[in-house]
Amino acid sequence: MAAERARALITVGLAAVATSVAVPPGVAAQDAERGKIVYGSWCVECHGIEGRGDGSAASWMLPRPRDFVQALYQIRTTANGQLPTDADLLRVLQFGMAGTAMPAWPNLSETEREDVIAYIKTFSPFFEDTLPEPMDFGSDPGGGAAALGAGAEAYRNLECWKCHGDAGRGDGQSAPTLEDWRDLPIRAADLTEPWAFNGGMGVEEIHKRFLTGLDGTPMPTYSDALESGIVTADDLWYLAHYVHSLSSGSAPKVNELIAARRVDDSLPGSLDDPVWDAVEPSYVPLVGQVIEAPRQLSPTVDGAWVRALHDGQELALLVTWNDPSESPDPAWDEWQARIARTLPTDGRAASLNRPMNDGFALQFPPAVLESMERPYFLMGDARKPVYLWHWDSDAGLSEMRARGLGELEPLGAGELTGTAAWDDGRWRLMIRRPLATEHAAVLAFQEGEAIPIGLFAWDGSSGEDASRGSISGWYFIYLEEPRSASVYVIPLLAALATGIFGFAAAARAQRRLEPAVEPAEQTA
Repeated sequence: MAAERARALITVGLAAVATSVAVPPGVAAQDAERGKIVYGSWCVECHGIEGRGDGSAASWMLPRPRDFVQALYQIRTTANGQLPTDADLLRVLQFGMAGTAMPAWPNLSETEREDVIAYIKTFSPFFEDTLPEPMDFGSDPGGGAAALGAGAEAYRNLECWKCHGDAGRGDGQSAPTLEDWRDLPIRAADLTEPWAFNGGMGVEEIHKRFLTGLDGTPMPTYSDALESGIVTADDLWYLAHYVHSLSSGSAPKVNELIAARRVDDSLPGSLDDPVWDAVEPSYVPLVGQVIEAPRQLSPTVDGAWVRALHDGQELALLVTWNDPSESPDPAWDEWQARIARTLPTDGRAASLNRPMNDGFALQFPPAVLESMERPYFLMGDARKPVYLWHWDSDAGLSEMRARGLGELEPLGAGELTGTAAWDDGRWRLMIRRPLATEHAAVLAFQEGEAIPIGLFAWDGSSGEDASRGSISGWYFIYLEEPRSASVYVIPLLAALATGIFGFAAAARAQRRLEPAVEPAEQTA
């Protein structure tokens, strides 16, 4: 497979050298010829030899790669329906398009990027007599509470909620029906995850999308609403501020260690227990399971937040992840069917046309490891199984042993308790389990140990299950040890010593001053 792919790339590259390129006005033929070689080396497998977005890898991707012949570009500084500027295209090459399969290309030099852009333009006749001009986006009037209120009103008036949902998590009533210009299913953006915005996460970048729209997608331009007086220029800025406020405004930091803080009080008893609010969540990114069939290159869930606490006797976890559908959901049946028709299913297309549940799994080694050698991260194997916490939106929570994807064996240990709830495009799952156990196949958690943990998530309405969904690599969860008495005694002794030292120093200073004062008093 790899050899065939390499031969294909070499063939395209050689063809690029041997074949002349018809270039539109304003494009240097020499630049386009060099750009064709770059394209053959790095772009052809996704975008295709003719630039139609139909390369050998394209069928696995959602959304599909850009069709350069149609020249429908999402990220532009030009008006709706217009071509992008060279600066717009360079930006995509430099930074990629988050939320899609288009990566950044830091390995390409500036000249190579300019050359490949010259070549990309040769695919479409629309570039022949057009000189794109950027729009005037105006100036930001500023944010604040009043601006956010006005932005929330614009969000309702412009009916953004119909696609993006009330909380912005892409779960609006129209979300299951959305299609791109090729009639392929397309997800509404999750506005609470701006790091996945393919045009940038800042207020200015968000505002630009309102005026330019995202050509080829259901996302319209609001320039017409502006011209007709439905909204004002300031309203669109306020809307940008409001969308920006739906998240932290920055990409979450990823740390390989999930800290389980030790508490002296009772552990949280519910999903809404205010104790959880004081626990800093750890973000774990998830990617599509593409290693073994059945694969999923375009999964729904792209990350989860984990909060952890323990009291020396029991461990409590709160796991949160965004999923626009509470599967199985009849409103998403057609979406599920279209996903099954659109993405390769490794021979499972027929089995996907049935109600499927959402789910989540946390995997651990069956015992605390004495070395860094961990089980295979895809739910172990026959030689080294994993201990699994498996949650299903219908069957609930159970303990299992896994010997590979789909090779699950219920343990029936009965030591897990938990509850889950879905609301506004988000699942919350709380799990509690005693640290100690007498079950031979069940991990006994130990304080002061970094224990491997891996996450799995699947969205039933997108035809996913525990084998075909989102996965993480191995992370670690660390149960904080109890504080020793020295934590409290040493600061007290230090304060006492500081006080004694200060008193002694003041006394010595006073004695030094006394001989100098007494003669003066005698003279007087």
